[in-house]
Amino acid sequence: MGMLGEMKSILRRDDDILDKLKRSKHMKIFWATLLTCFLMGAPALAAEPLTFDNYLKSFDYRERSNMKIGIEEMLHLYKQGQVQIIDIRFREEHQAYSFGFIKHIPINELPDRIKELDKSKIIVTVCPHYDRAELARIFLTLKGYQSKYLVEGLLGLANYLRGDRAKDFINEMKP
Repeated sequence: MGMLGEMKSILRRDDDILDKLKRSKHMKIFWATLLTCFLMGAPALAAEPLTFDNYLKSFDYRERSNMKIGIEEMLHLYKQGQVQIIDIRFREEHQAYSFGFIKHIPINELPDRIKELDKSKIIVTVCPHYDRAELARIFLTLKGYQSKYLVEGLLGLANYLRGDRAKDFINEMKP
């Protein structure tokens, strides 16, 4: 008998064994037990929603570090298209000064405008220092976004992007 014939013979024997097992009392008990265990354990397997309570309970040194980003890292990731920067200041503050490459969504409009954010990118929230940026970051984290706040704030960014650094940054962004 050739190799193909041997394979067919083995498969037929396996089918016969499976048929006998399917009909046996032990197999029925096995499947019933397995289904019961699965149904009882399924809620435990479901991911817990990220509530503020859950976030605080899981907060550790790693998250403390991950929630922050510095200017140089943020600008590097921005050049690579990996972050979306959101200025969460009020409209009047934004009118007084702004950055052309940063999207403006006031913090009090963020819940209604969240769909404007790209969930595939790290969202970096910014304000003059970081207090409101941190509030916005927590909100976004609880909504399932990977988010960070700019440690030095917009004032630090304005100080960093002066003179040649501003020129170099803008020139590097040109296609």
